[in-house]
Amino acid sequence: MRFGKIDFNPAHNPAILDTATWDEHAAAEILIGLEPIVWDAIETDAPLGSPQITPYRGSAARHGGSMFTLVGLADGQQAFIEIGPDAGQSDLGAPFATIPLTAGRQARAYRTDATIIDRYCRIIRPDKGPQPLGAIPRIGAGSRMSAALFPGSYRAMDACGFAANTIQNSVRELELLENILAGRPPEAIYYPGFGTVDSGHTGSTFEGLWTYGVLAALQSEGNAGRSSYRYGADADHIKVMPGAGGMARAKHVIECARYYSFYTLDVSGVLDYAALWVESPATAEAYLATLPTASERRAVVAYHRQGRRVGGVDYRPDEAMLGRLVGKYWASLAAAEELTAFVRSLKGNRPFDLEFAIDERSPDVGTCESITYDTELAFVLLESQRRGLPFTHVAPNFGVEKGVDYRCPAGLTELETRVRSQYRMADEFGMLLDFHSGDDLSSTTRQVIGRATQGRNHFKIAPQPQIIFAETVHDLYPALFREWWTESFAYAQREAASGSAFAAGCIREYETSAHPTPSPVDPIFHNFGFGFVGRRDSQGQYLNRERLYGLPAAFHREYQDRIVVYLCELAQDLFSA
Repeated sequence: MRFGKIDFNPAHNPAILDTATWDEHAAAEILIGLEPIVWDAIETDAPLGSPQITPYRGSAARHGGSMFTLVGLADGQQAFIEIGPDAGQSDLGAPFATIPLTAGRQARAYRTDATIIDRYCRIIRPDKGPQPLGAIPRIGAGSRMSAALFPGSYRAMDACGFAANTIQNSVRELELLENILAGRPPEAIYYPGFGTVDSGHTGSTFEGLWTYGVLAALQSEGNAGRSSYRYGADADHIKVMPGAGGMARAKHVIECARYYSFYTLDVSGVLDYAALWVESPATAEAYLATLPTASERRAVVAYHRQGRRVGGVDYRPDEAMLGRLVGKYWASLAAAEELTAFVRSLKGNRPFDLEFAIDERSPDVGTCESITYDTELAFVLLESQRRGLPFTHVAPNFGVEKGVDYRCPAGLTELETRVRSQYRMADEFGMLLDFHSGDDLSSTTRQVIGRATQGRNHFKIAPQPQIIFAETVHDLYPALFREWWTESFAYAQREAASGSAFAAGCIREYETSAHPTPSPVDPIFHNFGFGFVGRRDSQGQYLNRERLYGLPAAFHREYQDRIVVYLCELAQDLFSA
């Protein structure tokens, strides 16, 4: 079908549209053609025996004298169904189809648009929608494989009793729906040291990921009454970039993610690392002079120089240190303040989780030189309190890197000491510590984090569920995997030819290994395999995505089984302390 300027099959290319009802006429034909006995079975939860419709019992509820449920249709679409008396306007709005039944009853069908899904979760099944979870420990389950991942995530939560932000991707991984429908080619983003990355490289949109993630939660039949089953939706790494347009872009992303329950404000791009390393006390104190007014300077100095203990850590910076902290963090806090006000303007009186993310670094700063230390975190926590910023999470830089286990010189002993100290500091302010890019950390390192936080942390992953998907493809469809790997190798070669030392190193590591055999875990695929899934041509058309999502149900069951094992292992390491 054509959507805007591009063609694709939503049944095999999910999490793009902000609806799972893309052809009302076809959906209505299926529903009108159902026998009365089928409607009776849906209403009474009896065996159905119809290949045309599948009620999802996990979504069902009685409300206002009617029975409501989400259903799947034979053509891959989904709809909300209400069965009840002919009683005027529904809480869900206007139906797209009405089917007369016996004894003055009707079946009414509603679109699964994001706005109606949100309404269904607020009015009909408030226990099944994404929620702000505050201080509840959880996994941030990066959903690069979108709808393929969700069933396994909800199964794992139910089986192993943990909470998660099951809907989580960043501005690098997701595109805006308006750009997809306009057929705009992906933007090439340059990452120093790595090379170029296509924006929205998962092929999903902010709007579509939320829509399909919540529908998957409604489909699941887990015990949603358990607090451990509660889930959130994280619009991750909403980046605030310096320069003209940076703030407007961040606000527009938030508009597109208006139904999410969690917003990660990534202000790393406006941190001034150099300010923290200024040696001259006079130069450091001069940063205080950059504050807008003399009265604000006096207030800031008085507030931070009074001396206190934060989570057991002594905090009393002299004016030089306070100047360094102002120099590094002031622009980031101001940006967070502006974006927080914008989120509030969209959400009204609906609560939300809010993360202050300072974990990423500029390319000229080494990993272990960018670590956030206690004095910095104390300043951020106290300044957020002074400004009334409602942060529920904070993500310091712990020296975690993609692709490797923890390797800063002081080792895991120092990491555990620092995490324990900063956990106590954040906890005093009612916040959870966030750990990003945790995919490549070993079980031993994860257990260090679990112990140091007493099992109370938010641990984010992103690539590993996609690697597990690729492993499943490798095992069950080796020819398709070889094609995926070959394109990933070509990607690495292009970046190496363009000057990426990182890409050249990955190629060299692969070619000089004892047995260079394409696999989901070799350095080529691990670092460059992500580009294949959502790759689009110059007209914005998808090239590979439908083949992956259109694999048989048996493949997807196997993938979900593997996801359950992986997520439960993470939960055991992180939350069992």
